[in-house]
Amino acid sequence: MKIMKKRCAEKAVEYIKNNSIIGLGGGSTIGYLIDFIKESGLNVKVVTPSFATEKLCHEKKIEILPLWSVNHIDTAFDGCDEIDFNLNALKSCGAIHTKEKIIGQIADEYILLVDESKVSEKLTFKYPIVLEILKESIGYVERKIKELGGRAELRKSSAKDGLTISDSGLVIMDCFFENVKDIEKLHDDILKITGVAEISLFCRVVSRALIVCENGFKIISK
Repeated sequence: MKIMKKRCAEKAVEYIKNNSIIGLGGGSTIGYLIDFIKESGLNVKVVTPSFATEKLCHEKKIEILPLWSVNHIDTAFDGCDEIDFNLNALKSCGAIHTKEKIIGQIADEYILLVDESKVSEKLTFKYPIVLEILKESIGYVERKIKELGGRAELRKSSAKDGLTISDSGLVIMDCFFENVKDIEKLHDDILKITGVAEISLFCRVVSRALIVCENGFKIISK
């Protein structure tokens, strides 16, 4: 798996232009990509929602720009937990998807780097849709998720109130769905719920998936 992640990261460098602004998410594949960027000699500036990625860039002396200062990114790279042939993706294991989605929206191209085990014809939702919500909206959001056919669980932590809080100061809620027929409708219906800031289901954001396989690469494009 480590070798496949390195291969995927090395291939991703081909999509980076010199003297450009790039977005980088989190995870080990992005860590390898940072190494290859440094080795390539490319001059880039980086925007990232990940503290770990920011730390790696500082160590490699790659310039970091704060997300709030940027309204355009040339190319952004990230990983995901699952992606389908229509470029719908779930990013459920972290809690920085709101900032990740901002980066995806302002990038000319938003590329997900994955291995073939994470690709399905249609999202299976074996991972939850993660919500960042206002604390005051917890009860209301739980009710609305149930009305949409799902089950909501607050992500637990060792904090005094037992709530997991995102970097943006919002509560993290995991929502489980089965037999989803219309992915984009579910995406839009959840975002309409008052108190929901963003969700880890990415629809109409990803422009390309670079998929590393045992014997090469596959690409899914918009």
